[in-house]
Order: sequence, then structure tokens, then C-alpha cells
Amino acid sequence: MTLGKNTKFYETPNHPYQGERIAEESGLIGQYGLKNKEELWRTQSELRSFRREARLLLGREQGDVAAITEEATEFLDRLRRIGILGREDGADDVLSLEVTDLLERRLQTIVYRKGLGNTPKQARQFITHGHVTIDGHRVTTPSYTVSTEEENSIAYDENSPLADELHPARAEGQE
Repeated sequence: MTLGKNTKFYETPNHPYQGERIAEESGLIGQYGLKNKEELWRTQSELRSFRREARLLLGREQGDVAAITEEATEFLDRLRRIGILGREDGADDVLSLEVTDLLERRLQTIVYRKGLGNTPKQARQFITHGHVTIDGHRVTTPSYTVSTEEENSIAYDENSPLADELHPARAEGQE
């Protein structure tokens, strides 16, 4: 018997039939144009792991100060690089993050916010069909986490029909 790779990177809710939670999830799925609840659950699991790491760092502050400081700096720099934390935020600010903070850093959301897609779902379609590039490289994953350095280099692929300003799928006034 061989064991396969663990491909489930999220946790499902403990109580599957809670009306309030279901309504909240449906609202987020519509607002951010997610494909299904699994994408939301993955993001929630990622947020839980960030919070868990922050709690461990805050709890271990009594030990080897130099090693813990270096570890905390690396962790916080990683979150700052992807735009989840600000310059002055610390490990305790990680505990107050919301799932929407992570959803705002998705490529799909940023493409929509930049006006490259008329709706979040259209932005998702443009990405999966290969019409969007980051630094000239085609990215076809809507859930790709965009770093702050990459954010300004998102554009239509130069070989895409959408690069033409007169393309009917483009809205008025788009780049």
C-alpha cells in the first residue's frame, strides 16, 4: 500500500449547518468571486496558521531572545512583503487579521480592483484563460498571492486579444 500526497490544505467547519456562517461565507464568495467554499476555507486555514505562528512567537519571548527576534522578524517581513501587515505592525497585530485581509491580496481581487475585469468573476476568467501577466509572466492561478512589489506590474498579456483597447470585453476607461 502506498500513501498519496496530502492534498487537502484546509479544514472544513466543525458544524456544517449553521445558517449565519453559511450566509457569511456566501457573501464573501460573491464579493470576491470565489469558485466555491473550498477556496474560502483554504484562506481561513492560512489565516489560522499565521495566527498560530504569531501566538507561538509571542509565547516564546522568554527564551533565547536573539533567535526568537530573528524568527519573528522573518515572519513579519514575509507578511509585510505580501501586503497583509503594515510597516509598524507587530506579531500581536497578526492576531487581529481578518480573512478579508488575505482575500484582498489574491490576484483575482487585485485584477478586479485595478479595473482589468468588470466583475470579480470576469477577472477570474481573464486570469484562468491566460490574459493577465505579472512582470511579463503569465499567471493562470486566481488565488495567487500578489506581493506589494508585483502589484504595479499586473497588466494584460501583450499577445492577448484583450490588450487591444477596443476589445468589447474591456470596460470604458480601462488601462
